[in-house]
This record gives sequence, structure tokens and C-alpha cells, in this order.
Amino acid sequence: MIDFHKLSRRRLLKLGGAAGLSLGLAPSLIQPARAASTFPAVAEEDAVIAFGFVGPTSDEGWTWTHDQGRQAVEQAFPKAKTIFVENIPYSADASRTFRQFVSEGAHMVITNSNYGDYMYDIAKSAPETAFLHCDDRTLTDNVGVFYPAHWYPSYITGVAAGMMSKSNKLGYIASFPVPTTFAGSNAFLMGARSVKPDATLQVIVINSWFDPQASTQAARALIDNGADVLFGIMDEPGYLQVAEQRNAKAVMLNTDSRKFGPKAYVSSIMFDFREFFVEQVKARLEGTWQPGQHLLPLTHGTDRDAWGETVPPEAAKLADEARTKLLSGWSPFEGEIKDNKGAVRVAANQRMTDTELYRWNWSIDGVSGL
Repeated sequence: MIDFHKLSRRRLLKLGGAAGLSLGLAPSLIQPARAASTFPAVAEEDAVIAFGFVGPTSDEGWTWTHDQGRQAVEQAFPKAKTIFVENIPYSADASRTFRQFVSEGAHMVITNSNYGDYMYDIAKSAPETAFLHCDDRTLTDNVGVFYPAHWYPSYITGVAAGMMSKSNKLGYIASFPVPTTFAGSNAFLMGARSVKPDATLQVIVINSWFDPQASTQAARALIDNGADVLFGIMDEPGYLQVAEQRNAKAVMLNTDSRKFGPKAYVSSIMFDFREFFVEQVKARLEGTWQPGQHLLPLTHGTDRDAWGETVPPEAAKLADEARTKLLSGWSPFEGEIKDNKGAVRVAANQRMTDTELYRWNWSIDGVSGL
């Protein structure tokens, strides 16, 4: 059991207000573990655990949250050796970094981004090393994958956004047209439409995870076009700052960033990988780890942040009621659901599975630009 109170307090996640991780729901295994040979146990003092990060650990965003997981592993297994590399590019440098991890004797390598063949080629040549890869959909005998089910808190905050929007126009700043973006933007609009059926969502894709200039330009364009609540998938607070300046509202991602726009801040989709990383490393050291495809659900890796100071009580109340329903097993992702070209993608009375939500690659009716 991790003592979370002893972890870094610089930006401790306030998942779901007071609820936090208290419900203790286990990550769902949406693809069974492969029938691979169990990795041999390793003594803690002999263990080497490596972490590869797509950005800087100081970004107070996606990489920062994963690095909190690394620090939790260090605390849980103080005799083990941990190593990490930041800012790994999508190039041959990634292959060299993963190869170096293997050469340094890594028993497990954990990455926080989809490195594709750069990682899989190295994993194939190092069957004795366990790899745990974020945001991918392919299992091998020594590669497992994981991802937070962020579409649930995206729906919750969408309810609040719908209540707060006066124009019924929402905006979304997207990195790339990938499943993560489709799932987040769709869920957000579905939440808004649960209270404002005429709400629409305009998406601007900037082709970057971290580009403050492009993010702020997109935010200005969305607000100029009538959007009064913004959402996005950026690793920086640029669009929140624009919302603050333009008297709009914004839902953020990764961390509590309200200090960059306290009047505009609605909430944030928060991630916490600490307990999951410790569980996975523990299994590896005990010799019980096998590759699986894990989704981290509400209260066990992903949730909303505490509401911002300008969120009306009624908006917070309706959004939290939706959260309670989600935790009881209800799903808003049931048909009939049409895409933004008018085709029925989910039939009436059919519920989208976790796998379908994880692989979502089309926009719902009401979304433009994606």
C-alpha cells in the first residue's frame, strides 16, 4: 500500500474532490494477458526499472504525472535502481534510448507515449525485459499497454460545460486526429448535450502536443467563432490563459492548472499512475508479471479535478450526479449514436465497449473540424 501522504505535495492530485482514490476500483483488463512465460522473479536490490518520457518531467502535465509514478516506485522499492530519460523524440534516438535501457540491465521499461516500432523492435530483441507502454494497442510476449479511461471524466466536465455555456458553442484544441482526441472531444460534447441538446463542438487540430503559440492562436479563433467554453489535450495552459483574458471558460488536462486562469478554470481531467506503476513493478519483481492491456478507470487513475471557483453550484451538482451514475455502472455511450456525417455508428440499445471507446476514431454528430 502506497502512503500517498508522503509523496510530493507540490501538486498532489485532487481527484474527484474528496473522493479521490477511495473507491479503489481496479483497472479493467480489456485485452487478456498473453500466454507468455512468466518473467523470473528478481530481488529488489538487483532490480533495474527504466522510464522513458516524451516530454520534460517539469511540464506539470502528461510527463509530470508519469514521473510522479516513477517517484512512487522509488519510494515503494528503495533498494531498486531506477533510471529515466526525458524528451525522447520520435526518431532513431528513441530506439537508441530503449536499447541503452536494455544494455543497462533493465528488468522493466515503462514509457509514457506511443513509440511504435522504435520500442517494439527493441522489445523483440530483448525478450528478457518487460515493457509497459502507454497509449498503444498491440500486445506481445513482453510488451503490455495501459491508458487512463479519460472519456469518463471528459463526459462529467462536459455536463458542467454545457450548463455554463451561454452560446451553446464549445471549442476543442486537438493535438492530432488520434483515438485519444476523438474519445475526449466526443465524450465532452455528449456530456454537454445531456443538458444542452443543441450544443456543438468545433475542433482545431494543431499537430503538436506542446506548442503554446499554436494553442493560444487556436483558442482565440474558437472564441472568435462563438465558443465560450474550451477543452483540449495540450501539455501546457495556453488556452486557459486565453479563456481568462477573453471572459470564457476552460476545462484542462493532466494537472490542476487553475493558477493560470482562476476565473476561467472549470476543472481538469486528472491522471494518477502511482499505484498502477507500483503494482506492475511489484508483479515484475515477484515474477508474476504478464503483458495485458489495462484501462485505468474513475477513482483508480483518472478523474476530474476539484471544481473551479466560478463553477455554479447547479452545474457542479449535475456533473457530480453524472459521475455517481458512472461509478454505479451506467454508461452514456449507448446508441443510437450518429457520426458527424449522419451515419449510425452505434445502434439503439447498443453500448460501446471499453475497447471501442479506447479505439474511437470517428466524431459524433455536432463535432466539426475533426
